Amino acid sequence: MQDKDVLRRFLFDDLAIRGEWLNLTDSWQAAKQNHNYPSNVTQQLGEALAAATLLSATIKFEGNLILQAQGDGPLKSLVAQSSNNRDIRGWARSEDTPEGDDFSSLLGAGRMVLTIEPNQGDPYQGIVALVGKNIADAVENYFNQSEQLKTRLWLFANEHQAGGLFIQELPSENKVESEEDWTRIEALANTVSAEELLSLPCETMLHRLFNEESVRLFEENSVNFKCRCSSEKVATTLLSLGREAVDQIITEQGEVIADCEFCSSKYRFDKIDIEGIFSSSLSHPGTSTQH
Repeated sequence: MQDKDVLRRFLFDDLAIRGEWLNLTDSWQAAKQNHNYPSNVTQQLGEALAAATLLSATIKFEGNLILQAQGDGPLKSLVAQSSNNRDIRGWARSEDTPEGDDFSSLLGAGRMVLTIEPNQGDPYQGIVALVGKNIADAVENYFNQSEQLKTRLWLFANEHQAGGLFIQELPSENKVESEEDWTRIEALANTVSAEELLSLPCETMLHRLFNEESVRLFEENSVNFKCRCSSEKVATTLLSLGREAVDQIITEQGEVIADCEFCSSKYRFDKIDIEGIFSSSLSHPGTSTQH
């Protein structure tokens, strides 16, 4: 039976290589349920969410990892986030009918930004050019440029599921042996298919790929869709805009409406709400509706 909405880490015993396996099912459905993305955009967002979730598990931190791709093609932006607890969310912005079936033709020339936002401390950000035929290529390019660690990802997504396989080298004193091990494991992993990754349980898939290797599989980590938007956060943003700017919006539109791009919640603030926000810091946080 397929493992749903879980991330599993694994380690090759006696080899300086680690890996991760990921399935997104219900979490993927929840992430896209309030959006009507074209199928080609849906696939790219699913792969981006899988990538962000896998990468969040490689870093020891409490906070959020944000993967953002921006380009000059018909798919303008992809944003995927995962917390250290594997709470995920994401969104895409594109032309109404974007043409293209692959990452490079949809996004065109642009950049990929990886941001780590720890709960404590300053954020860290890395930026690389968008290269390759898919988002896995772009992420691998990031690691090759910034981390100097051999890293490979295989990402697949459709309307029903998204998933990924990740392998990365670990520091080793024996460079020659490590290079040989990496070449062998990479070649084996490179035979994985979308059908295997999206339909097989983790143990079964790893056995198919690495049946002659000693693989240590660790316990499951659950993955869930969770949006962190709130009326309080929108109110804080309004405070940062300043009273004059917000009053102008009220005068022109009668209310302030803020949409969450992740979950499509709408937050509405009328004149009384705004007065409360600026007079007593969130005493009237406004109202929200889910769609």
